[in-house]
Amino acid sequence: MSSETQNDEARNDGKDFVQIRHKEPMELSHPRELVVAVPPMHSNVNLSRIVRAAGCCGVRKIICCGNASVNAKIARETGIDLEIEQHRTLAPELLRKWKAKGWRVVGLEQTNDSYWLHEYAFPEKTLLVVGNERLGIEPEILRCLDDVVEIPMYGLPFSHNAATATAIAMYEYCRQHPH
Repeated sequence: MSSETQNDEARNDGKDFVQIRHKEPMELSHPRELVVAVPPMHSNVNLSRIVRAAGCCGVRKIICCGNASVNAKIARETGIDLEIEQHRTLAPELLRKWKAKGWRVVGLEQTNDSYWLHEYAFPEKTLLVVGNERLGIEPEILRCLDDVVEIPMYGLPFSHNAATATAIAMYEYCRQHPH
């Protein structure tokens, strides 16, 4: 028997794993205090995937900008608990209002002074600003951010798709604030 087979058997401990379809979500002790701000996206598929991931993470609010349209077949059953707030643009004034209410405004972008996502301690009240698929976060918005996090890349292409990166960042927030 190879060492890989032995390791697999040791990890399994003879358990008989059975798939559970549509397992009930974990209950949160209080509503999640993560809000995601999405600039105008070129693809409504990306926005719809972000909405679906937000629903899975227990996010209660998404700020969508531009002519945002969520595809229900992709977003699936995000439920009535997720509020989608529409704005024409993601304006600096909007971010300043959130800051004034005590929220930390954190961008998800590759910059010269970003924190690695896995090393950043997300405050409970976080407004996560996502970049556009092609242009990233605009310079005027970057100047309004308290912090910027980025996902380390270990190969090409140089960055994740906007929806994938947002899902990774939301998961990291949830890992740090599980209940």
